[in-house]
Formats: sequence, structure tokens, C-alpha cells
Amino acid sequence: MQVQGVRESNRFLFDRLASTASREERALLFNDYMSVKFHLHHWQEQATDSARMSIRNCYLRFLKGWKIDSNSVAGAVLKHWVESRTGISPTFHRARIDDINSEAYFNYTVDVMKGSAQTSAIQSQLDLLFEFVQFELPRKYPGLKAITLYRGTHDAEEYDVLKSLNKREQIVRMNNLVSFTSDAERAWEFGRTVWKTSVPLAKIFFYNDLLPGNVLKGEDEYMIIGGEYHVQRII
Repeated sequence: MQVQGVRESNRFLFDRLASTASREERALLFNDYMSVKFHLHHWQEQATDSARMSIRNCYLRFLKGWKIDSNSVAGAVLKHWVESRTGISPTFHRARIDDINSEAYFNYTVDVMKGSAQTSAIQSQLDLLFEFVQFELPRKYPGLKAITLYRGTHDAEEYDVLKSLNKREQIVRMNNLVSFTSDAERAWEFGRTVWKTSVPLAKIFFYNDLLPGNVLKGEDEYMIIGGEYHVQRII
């Protein structure tokens, strides 16, 4: 999966990334490029508080907001990016979302508008972030198209089960953006049910050690574009 036109319109960045051997240097190069392109380092120079806040509320703050609460305003903006780029609607935001005409979906869109209004060009920032992730993943996992990840949950019974394959395997519908971990043991810290699944690299939106400082610290966390997944319950 690629966001159409993003790499072409930011060719300078991706050419520089392709010629940089060090993962750490590529991450710093990406951060610097984002700072310059979206004027993120000029927030103190803005004339009004709202203008300063619009720049300060950059993609990093939304990632950190997801880490704190995936049902926050930040979480809504990230889910909206997935919805707008892939067509996969959220199934949960503060409450279960059964369809786009529901009150829960309306409340989700209100959070989207709140978050988007606070931030300059957040969807474009997220487009570039996703393309950087997709640039890095083949280097992190050479030769692989998918990796095994784990999700711990306390409410497995609340998921839409599309098909039961046997006592431990199901096809389930995930929210349109959902957190997984690469550490099976850590997954148990997040729920009494742990699922294992194979996730295509093309559906990884972000992962914890992509950028300096580990935005999603300490959980080997991967933010995954949701939809239908074949999961196996770990005993």
C-alpha cells in the first residue's frame, strides 16, 4: 500500500533516505525534513496562541496521544487518516460504532474535527509518516512480506467474529487502527485473551523504534491498519 503521490512530491527526501545507510541517520533526516516542510521548529515565532498550538500539535503529539488513550481526540484523527486513505471505517471510538449513521460515529467525527482544527496539515504529515514507515520496513525485515504480532485484549467477546475455524482460530474484524506487540509475553499484560496473527508489512502504520526517542516507549508496539484478520488464540 502507498499513498498516491506522496513519494513523488517528496522525492528529495526519499532520494536522500535511499542513499543513507544508517537507520539512525535516516530517522533524524526524516525528523528534520518534517520540521522544515511543516515549519514545526517555528512554532514560537507565530503571532497567536492558536497558530503556535497548530504547529506544536504535530504528528508526534498525535502518536503520543494514541499511546495515552486510543479513544482520545488524537486517536480519532489517526483513525480518520486510516478511514480516508483505505476506506476502512472505525468500529469503536469511545463506544461501538455499528454504522456511519449512528450517534457513536457522529461523536467520532466531532473528535476528528476538534483534532484537525488544532493542527496544521495533519493528514499530510501522517501521509509522509506512513510512507517513511513503508520505506523502512523492508530494511528492518528484508525478504519478508508479513510478520507475526500479538494482541492482548480483555473484551475478545466484543469483536465481530466473521468465521470460527476451530476452537482457537477465528476470522475477526479489528478496529480500523489497532495496537499489537511483537512480544508475546508482553501481550498478556493487556488482556486475558492473546491473539497471534500474521500482519502484512503494508498494513503497519507505525512502530515503536522507528524514530529517535521511541514515541511508543517500552511495549514493542505496532500500530496496525485494521480490518479482517485470521487470529489464533494463544494458550
